[in-house]
Amino acid sequence: MKVALLSTENLDNFVCYDELLTTPLAELGWEVEVVPWRVDEDWNRFAAVIVRSPWDYQDEPERFMQVLKEIDATSCRLENALELITWNLDKRYLIDLKNEGIPIVPTNFHDNFESDNLYQAFDIFSCNEIILKPCISANADDTFRLAREEVADTKFQFESLFQDRPHMVQPFLKTVVRKGEYSFFYFDGEFSHAILKTPKPGDFRVQEEHGGVLQSVEPSIDSLKACRKIMSSLKHTPLYARIDLIFEKHEDFLMEIELIEPSLYFNLDSRSAGRFASAFNKRMVSLTD
Repeated sequence: MKVALLSTENLDNFVCYDELLTTPLAELGWEVEVVPWRVDEDWNRFAAVIVRSPWDYQDEPERFMQVLKEIDATSCRLENALELITWNLDKRYLIDLKNEGIPIVPTNFHDNFESDNLYQAFDIFSCNEIILKPCISANADDTFRLAREEVADTKFQFESLFQDRPHMVQPFLKTVVRKGEYSFFYFDGEFSHAILKTPKPGDFRVQEEHGGVLQSVEPSIDSLKACRKIMSSLKHTPLYARIDLIFEKHEDFLMEIELIEPSLYFNLDSRSAGRFASAFNKRMVSLTD
């Protein structure tokens, strides 16, 4: 049986660990093929397509979603489910989770860029710095950390980047720099492992590609409880999910839940790739029961 790992044409500037899935999947009878999402492909060749590392989808989100719809219309199974991915594509899904009672980082969403929205954010959030980024984004692309005095000098740049482009404004939380961001990984609804990501000195981005430092950690009981509440709010159980939390003022706040193409950091837990393979195989076997 064949399974496709959906990726992109060039991963040279990224750190990807999906090759660690090949052996545990093969042990369960699966032949793995990495397929870039932009190529013409007969998706019926595969029993399943797992979205893994299409880390440029944000450049052409409409085209990306059309490809996923085409895959979903074939005989193969798409993981995660198209409905979940569609919901998770735009970070305004955070509004839904907030309405479910899940604490999120305070966020203002805007459809069009106006510099006044940035100035107002400093007062609304009572902060000295803010984060500005697109609602459809990945890899910290077009993500900016701004002080009030920087807004005037960057106005024209942001008008070009964000005009008619939905975006979000959040307070910059120093805990990201001081304590880092925690990621919790779930496979078929079951907790697998957790890591702590901290930015390099002088930066605020925690991704490896930007110099972030990653380490495996043991999750706290309270953090796992927060994650369970988030997972239970989803309409469907995903094959994979990454929940990013920060700890601020004695409470876990959701940064985001990644259901499309999160790095799952199989390298930081030697048994995690096997857990993923088993979870996938279990779901596929259940289709024939």
